[in-house]
Amino acid sequence: MIMKLSVSVVALMALLVSRAQAFVSVGGNGNTHVSITGSAVMAKIYEVCEAVAESEEREFKPTGSSVEELLRACLGTATGEVSGAKFRTALNQIYMQNGYVDRDFMGSAPHHFNNEAFNEGRNLISQGTAAIKANVRNDNLQSARETLGRVCHTLQDFYSHSNWVELGNKSPYANLIRPDLNIENIADVTMPTCSDCASGSCPNPLLPAILNGKYLTSGYMGLFSSDKPQGKCSHGGDTDLSSSQNPRGGISKDERLSYNSELHNSAVNLASEATLDLLEDIRGAIGNKDYLRLMGIARSAVLAFVIDTTGSMSNDIAEAKRVAYNIIDSKKGTQDEPSEYILVPFNDPDFGPLIRTTDPDVMKSEISKLNAAGGGDIPEMCLSALQLALTGAPSSSHIYVFTDATAKDTFLEKTITALIRSTKSTVSFFMTSTKRTRRALNVQPRSQFQMYYDMALASGGQAIEVSKSSLSQATDIIVDTSTSALVTILQRSRNPGRVESFPFLLDESVSNTTIYITGSDLIFTLHSPTGVSQDNMVANGPLGIIQKVGNLQRIQLNGTDIGLWHIDMKSTQSYTIKVIGQSAITFIYDFVEEFKGPHPGYAVIDGRPQAGIPAKLLLTLTGEKGPEVLEVQEVAFVEVSGLRVSNGTTEKMGDGDFLVTMNEVPEGEFVVWLKGKDMTSSSLFQRQSTTQMSQSKVTIKAMADSSMLPGQEFKLNFTITTNGTGGVYTIRAGNDKSIPMNFPGMLTLGSGGSAQGTVSLTPPANTVSGTDITLTIEAEGPGGSDSNYAVLRLSVLSKVTDLTPPKCEVVGVQGSCSSSSCSSSNWELSVNITDGNGTGIESITIQQGSGNLTQKEVVDANVTVVMGLYEATCCSPSVTLSAVDKVGNVGRCTYSMETSAASLLISMSLPLWACLLVSSMSLLRDAFPL
Repeated sequence: MIMKLSVSVVALMALLVSRAQAFVSVGGNGNTHVSITGSAVMAKIYEVCEAVAESEEREFKPTGSSVEELLRACLGTATGEVSGAKFRTALNQIYMQNGYVDRDFMGSAPHHFNNEAFNEGRNLISQGTAAIKANVRNDNLQSARETLGRVCHTLQDFYSHSNWVELGNKSPYANLIRPDLNIENIADVTMPTCSDCASGSCPNPLLPAILNGKYLTSGYMGLFSSDKPQGKCSHGGDTDLSSSQNPRGGISKDERLSYNSELHNSAVNLASEATLDLLEDIRGAIGNKDYLRLMGIARSAVLAFVIDTTGSMSNDIAEAKRVAYNIIDSKKGTQDEPSEYILVPFNDPDFGPLIRTTDPDVMKSEISKLNAAGGGDIPEMCLSALQLALTGAPSSSHIYVFTDATAKDTFLEKTITALIRSTKSTVSFFMTSTKRTRRALNVQPRSQFQMYYDMALASGGQAIEVSKSSLSQATDIIVDTSTSALVTILQRSRNPGRVESFPFLLDESVSNTTIYITGSDLIFTLHSPTGVSQDNMVANGPLGIIQKVGNLQRIQLNGTDIGLWHIDMKSTQSYTIKVIGQSAITFIYDFVEEFKGPHPGYAVIDGRPQAGIPAKLLLTLTGEKGPEVLEVQEVAFVEVSGLRVSNGTTEKMGDGDFLVTMNEVPEGEFVVWLKGKDMTSSSLFQRQSTTQMSQSKVTIKAMADSSMLPGQEFKLNFTITTNGTGGVYTIRAGNDKSIPMNFPGMLTLGSGGSAQGTVSLTPPANTVSGTDITLTIEAEGPGGSDSNYAVLRLSVLSKVTDLTPPKCEVVGVQGSCSSSSCSSSNWELSVNITDGNGTGIESITIQQGSGNLTQKEVVDANVTVVMGLYEATCCSPSVTLSAVDKVGNVGRCTYSMETSAASLLISMSLPLWACLLVSSMSLLRDAFPL
């Protein structure tokens, strides 16, 4: 059935069209895979948000058409700030991977449905969809998003590159997302399919025999050779060498040209509807709440603890429990309530497991089980536990480490730094050294924990050293930072210290401003825009309350005077300064590089950007009312530990996206600094990234083109390149699941040269399908002077043999609905749901509707039947039940009571595809790239 979209949805879909320029196409202004995917994604999000609001019996009314206003309405009316940063990050992960298909699989016929590779292309869709569902079940949401982006690209190419449109089809080909159905009537390899088109611009060169016989064919793409089977259609276009061979021309509908505009428009419409069908299938398999989490719609805070559990840590564990319980209890029902809880214990020689939950009561239970025991020598497995947290937590998480010992697994130092940079997560350490520790190591506190100080600085976190008795006074920082809409205004470090004044802007949107200054013998004065001052000796002054504990001074501002503030530092010993607050105005960014090919674009750099060339980053600005009311005035790279500032040039790409080019880059570590203006209040704002980055002359390229199978060896090729001096490069590789690996320990590169290597690993045969393995590859140049890394997320997916969705049978409907008073009338729906000889029913949920569903399982003639009874008032006259088997196949039943006529409209869908909610999108513009 066709669903008419509301005006707000159409506005959101139109808004997303502008994303095309930012990710895929550097030329043309029309539809791309990214804009088609984005429009479908936003339409489905809107629909799911409405369904969730209905089930919670609340209104869903976005105050405007921006992505941010949709997010706020979807999350509900809980108090607190809402930031669009994680939502935008999640969407970008989908869109970026969508564009990468043109870069990484340019010559792969199945990825583009070229060369009549229909079964192979459909297999990519089926395998990818199964991986998405398995990843979501295991909370590996980033891997699921990235796979979704790639699958959408391949699915959409079917409509542009095949003759499905020319055959007169007016709806998507359901068999592409139904692995239990065959791709039918494919033209044989010996069957001619096209007539010659001398001009190269014939509207429909397909042979009459193909059209009359309804044979399915697609164009052959010759990127490197003009060869193709005799009589076959070409893809067409300047980059297709085969299009010059008889039969000339092509059947691609990638671009809307004068001779194919109607075919192009139809291809775009069908690709859009097919993408909605795919999203609906995924939604049915994982449920509404997890679907929204997949799309990045969740409260932004994540509470992640990494806790030392050795014998001397009893007081620290008790404090971690107290803080966690306090956050869980005090923030419940607000936007500050954590969307996810993560716990990783460690001691020696054990660490883990990673415990992850969205249920606060489960987190309380797991924390309550922690006990301090064991431990002998001082160093512990801190970095191994931190590695688990960094790979298991969502990007841009705040992770808190409690320990009183140094790290034993120091070999992971560069891996941790690579993961911090890759995930942009912030790590803060609470270090409670004891006299026993210092005596055993015979070092001063700062040097004892120097590695932790360095990691905290690299991530933008804090390294706080206190006595065990005063730890409780330092943990306010966890409450401050485990909050929604957290932004960093300023962060600087000086070692050694120096007399210096640090200015920072506070704008009208910022609340709960807090300043952290760490170091010893701190001397400073804080100045407000109105000229009021307060020095470090005044604990409770006109500007704020200063709390001193260990090496930390925390300043909680009394209010927020708008304008330019200053912190005047007079200390000569090392110190760090960080200013944070809450605000919906923030930015996200990725370093990118341009790639060439039939459809050039920009790809995120995996690792440090290359030295010797201008640095480019894609920056996305977000705010409460959307980016259209925000103005970027300046973007710069700033040395956190130095004085150098490099300014960039910005190119507006649309919908809050900016391409920033830095011709000069600081030689050391730097962060991204942004200054802008909020046009609604004419208030200037300042924001800063937290993760430090630097350039490298070494690059690592690696690409995983398939999932891993349990018990089978997986090989991944990688390439190391340098634009610096040659020599022997040290190679390190590791993964977060401790799977044994084989890889070359050294590779020899010539000056400005490259070398290839292979990493192989075999996940255990009992690995759960959907498990995510984070693989880190590092390359270090001669003498350790330069290095770089690549971080890849690999999914383990068991082979799926159950391809048939559950079946639904209507048993009966009782009750009637009157238009006079919906709340006083009720209705019931009875259904029987079976999975035949499949893997069995995993769940039956209400996908849409606010009634109650009860279930009872019975066995009838050796077939398990789930009997369901749905009960609702007539205020909720429609219901959609989603039945999912154990491998993610989805069947649906959709029913509606017509209140106006007091009659019953029954619509039963056995497989999911037969009754999907699709839109009548018409995005008819210029380009639909390969």
